[in-house]
Amino acid sequence: MLAELSIKNFAIIDSLSISFQRGLSVLTGETGAGKSIIIDAIHLLTGGRGSAEFVRHGKEKAEIEGLFNIDSPTHPVYRKATEFGIDIDEGMIILRRDIAQTGKSVCRINGKLVTISILREIGATLVDIHGQHEHQELMDETKHLRLLDRFGGKEIASSYTEYQQIFHRYQQTKQRLQALSENDQQMAHRLDLIVFQLNEIQQANLKLHEDEELYEEKRKLANFEKVYEAIHLSFNGLQGEQKGLDWIGLVMGHLENAATIDSSYKEVFETAASCYYQLEDIARNLRNELDMLEFDPQRLNEIEDRLNEINQLKRKYGKTIPEVLEYAAKIEEEIETIQHKETYINDLEQELVSIKKDLSIEAKQLTQIRQSWAKKLKAQIHKELKELYMEKTVFDIRFDTSQEDFTKDGADKLEFYITTNPGEPLKPLSKVASGGELSRIMLALKSIFSKHQGVTSIIFDEVDTGVSGRVAQAIAEKIYKVALDSQVLCISHLPQVAAMADTHLFIAKNVKDGRTSSTVNPLSEEEKIKEIGRMISGAEITNLTKQHAKELLQLALEIKKKF
Repeated sequence: MLAELSIKNFAIIDSLSISFQRGLSVLTGETGAGKSIIIDAIHLLTGGRGSAEFVRHGKEKAEIEGLFNIDSPTHPVYRKATEFGIDIDEGMIILRRDIAQTGKSVCRINGKLVTISILREIGATLVDIHGQHEHQELMDETKHLRLLDRFGGKEIASSYTEYQQIFHRYQQTKQRLQALSENDQQMAHRLDLIVFQLNEIQQANLKLHEDEELYEEKRKLANFEKVYEAIHLSFNGLQGEQKGLDWIGLVMGHLENAATIDSSYKEVFETAASCYYQLEDIARNLRNELDMLEFDPQRLNEIEDRLNEINQLKRKYGKTIPEVLEYAAKIEEEIETIQHKETYINDLEQELVSIKKDLSIEAKQLTQIRQSWAKKLKAQIHKELKELYMEKTVFDIRFDTSQEDFTKDGADKLEFYITTNPGEPLKPLSKVASGGELSRIMLALKSIFSKHQGVTSIIFDEVDTGVSGRVAQAIAEKIYKVALDSQVLCISHLPQVAAMADTHLFIAKNVKDGRTSSTVNPLSEEEKIKEIGRMISGAEITNLTKQHAKELLQLALEIKKKF
């Protein structure tokens, strides 16, 4: 959910901080008070197109910041955030956008600078803004298939996954076949190149971890003098007259004498004797090391030459020796394939035919499952439309099965169709005229898809325009129903919608020191009655109007108990 929104120097807003709650939040106020400006700010915060015109007159930049709380660990925003390297801690996401007077924007997500396109992709998983003329996903026919798949849930997802696995094999086989079917001249050039590369790698006779071993040997040779000096000084410190072993031998002799007199010193004597003999062994080993140490400058040159050869191969064919050897194995297989091209083409063609049969079976099954869920969706949408007093409206989902080839989504292409008048032909949803009917159609669809779209917050910007009476009450109930599954922010002029609000925010326009600014405040119960009364009757609020507002609020309370 959108928990906090901060707006500064944006249009007529000087500085504004709004806390939002779960459920349905309704924003009301006089025309021109700034209700739509707040929605514009959220739209920009989630990647909408910005402009210098949004910056408040006389200010350098507009600042918009929003805090979103994400409850579900499976929310799609996590996948998007991982894709773009954005960390999400404790289920909180902070979006920020600054718009300068020049029109340039600076965007941040959890403090990380991002592009507008990344902000838009992240924002699309968090907020869905629906206005009277802005229909987004539901009005985009290219998204209708994905919406049906979401509605179908696990059953469609399971079939779709099986299809995808075979489709991936199908695509890979097609690409391999296409690569082998290239013209002979290109294939000859490719063969010459990879044969040369394979010979170069094979002649190097690479061994696993060889470079690591050579670097270690090089390090030792490069520091030979330091090692020799350290061992030499260590040996001289132990061996010789008046050196370490002589003094420890003297200590051992004295302790032996003490132990013959007092047995309590026996353990100390034995420890000293053990140390003496260990040091004697060390001195002997150091002497042998000194006799064997010999600097070989020729070997150092050989190592340098071999490492240069290995590094040249790594620059060409892989970052490590295993990667170079893996590349060699790959091109060796490719050489074999090209040299016996006709055989491989024949095998791949047969394999492709076999995979295509399997793919066709999976595609048909996926289509059947989708068509089954399409019937359920149609029935549910008709039910929703009936509740919005559009019982004569006909909704249909039309499948286009004329596609000749398979796509990543299957063999299906579909689009939502609708007609609101009996006797009139069904038309694509995207071409339905706007107005009160369209608002109800979209609300019916939202009632179903809100729980499947996965967004955190849904915003309705005056979708109730052009309706009244029982239709207005039906719309109010539908908006509240959507708010049961997603946080809903709704700008409305309908008292029925305001009465259903869990939180009622009042937007007012004030003039101070010759400047206009907007304020937003949550209303108390008494203030709700007054505001709903204003929405019912206009400027003059009578006792009868207040009584009507109280009845509307009481009716809304009773309706809420039914959900």
